[in-house]
Amino acid sequence: MLLLAAAGLVAFVLLLYMVSPLISPKPLALPGAHVVVTGGSSGIGKCIAIECFKQGAFITLVARNEDKLLQAKKEIEKHSINDKQAQEKLGPVDMLVNCAGMSLSGKFEELEVSTFEVSDRCLLTLSQNDVSSILKQAHQESQLLIYFSTEEMDIRFEI
Repeated sequence: MLLLAAAGLVAFVLLLYMVSPLISPKPLALPGAHVVVTGGSSGIGKCIAIECFKQGAFITLVARNEDKLLQAKKEIEKHSINDKQAQEKLGPVDMLVNCAGMSLSGKFEELEVSTFEVSDRCLLTLSQNDVSSILKQAHQESQLLIYFSTEEMDIRFEI
């Protein structure tokens, strides 16, 4: 009986191993992909934009600070264009990397609760708005990878 159960388990694992490439989504190939990076003028966002560009992706940067954005644009050797131009020139968005956000400084007990709410909501609201906009223009067969981290929020709530 135990031998039969072990054989069934092995058969199931082998079947899953053989079928998984057929049902798994294909990995996103960056060469030729259109990658939108929010918060792309500095920090993690800029580093991700540079790496995606090095691997052959077309980059659209989004940032709040125009001077930093222009500096990042020069560094990455690409330019930021509006949604309609981006879709016409680069095609639909293949990947969204949402690194937009803000950091807080000061004594914890002196910070207003509203300051935390702005910081926490910034990333989540931007992600939701970006996804809604992107889904309207994406092809049905497109893959959309959305990366963002809520680690800062988790750390603050643990204090």
